[in-house]
Amino acid sequence: MTRKVAIIGAGGFGREVHEIYQACIDGGADIEVLGYVVEAGFGEPGALVNGLPILGDIGWLEAHPESVRTICAIGDPTVRRRIVERCQSASIPFDSVVHPQVVLGRRVTLGQGVVVCAGSVITTDVYVGDHVHVDIGCTLSHDVRIGDLSRLSPGVHVSGNVTIGVGAFVGTGAVILERRSVGEWSITGAGSVVTTDVGADSTVVGVPARRIKQREPGWHLR
Repeated sequence: MTRKVAIIGAGGFGREVHEIYQACIDGGADIEVLGYVVEAGFGEPGALVNGLPILGDIGWLEAHPESVRTICAIGDPTVRRRIVERCQSASIPFDSVVHPQVVLGRRVTLGQGVVVCAGSVITTDVYVGDHVHVDIGCTLSHDVRIGDLSRLSPGVHVSGNVTIGVGAFVGTGAVILERRSVGEWSITGAGSVVTTDVGADSTVVGVPARRIKQREPGWHLR
């Protein structure tokens, strides 16, 4: 049976997710991508984005709760959390997608709503939580755990025995050394090298990474 999917978000990452689906379809997967779902003000229904129509807002998905799967292609974890929770409240099923050019070990567990982009390598005994984005060219070594709603930007390298908390954002080209933890709802700046644990709700940058900002717990809810 053909898997029908609507992509939430028609921005840069949404268009990249469309390309991942197309690569899967070209490889023989029985998938039909219906179009994009956007929040009000981010596009008019019927407008085409890279050949796919904007279907409407989240209300469109709520009107098709059983026949259409969705995947949230919003990069910001705080916005993604809000949209995912609305979909969950409407019992909308989620899809996951992995580019055919990903190296995925046999002992890797992926949650629902996960996106893994081309060129990434995930080795063994790795857990990737729900609604996580692993962007192009990332590497995840053994015994890594990625919390729900996190995002690994392009070219992030995660060494073995690393834990990344819920909602963490790791910037382009960052490196996380072995046996380190990255706290929930933290931000790791592009090009940073994490040599010590990153606290929850903090922002770190640099080589080695150092904390430059500390937010109050629950900041992401606002």
